[in-house]
Amino acid sequence: MQPFAENSIVLVTLNSPREKYWGSVIAISAAGISLRGIDLHSFDDFARQVKNGDEVQPNSVFFPMHRVERMELDVRNGEIPSMQERFATKCGKEFSEFAAS
Repeated sequence: MQPFAENSIVLVTLNSPREKYWGSVIAISAAGISLRGIDLHSFDDFARQVKNGDEVQPNSVFFPMHRVERMELDVRNGEIPSMQERFATKCGKEFSEFAAS
């Protein structure tokens, strides 16, 4: 299995302007990366809205490759939980339920 296959949950660091995005891979090409996710600054608000039962969905976005500085899989690192684990703890639902493309 490819590490960044479709539906993999990733963190993407972007430049110009500097942003971090968390979401599920829709597609990766030489042109850029398509994700279904949220800006990392919105994480707590999004989790709170999900917990409250609000009708919210992650955004489908495309980032041109020249903006992509780094992409990493969202996985646990020792005692540090993944964003997916944090999301499930905060709202009681799996992010993959919302990010399926």
